Amino acid sequence: MRLTSTAFDAGADIPGKFTCDGANRSPALSWTDPPEGTRSFALVVEDPDAPRGTWVHWVLYDLPPGERGLPEGVPPARRLPSSARQGTNDFKEIGYGGPCPPPGPAHRYFFRLYALDTLLGLKEGATRAAVDRAMRGRVLAEAELTGRYARTARSR
Repeated sequence: MRLTSTAFDAGADIPGKFTCDGANRSPALSWTDPPEGTRSFALVVEDPDAPRGTWVHWVLYDLPPGERGLPEGVPPARRLPSSARQGTNDFKEIGYGGPCPPPGPAHRYFFRLYALDTLLGLKEGATRAAVDRAMRGRVLAEAELTGRYARTARSR
């Protein structure tokens, strides 16, 4: 399985419009080649370089198995038209919360897509920890896309 974005290349800088310094919109994502038996997808975006430990920016789960991407600017709805559900990020909000590191060196942002052999069936607003527990033993494949973002004192 492969995860890509038209917004940025793997390992490259995430454009400002996808961060707290811009429109704070989620970037478009697409994926290919999920394994046979995939019944749903889950997506988690996190920053392992955050000052207080890993910071979760987006939790999305129960994406239908026929989906092959997400458009730019997924709304912060608990349930999407596809019936996918969004969880609570570490900003204590539903949906995507863009990169917003303190001024200094660039942080890494890991977009991880999981192909699952089941629907998780969690209520909307689930946390990363709840999604991790529900996915245990159910992951068929994983794909990752990493971007970077740094803020200067002026970008605050």
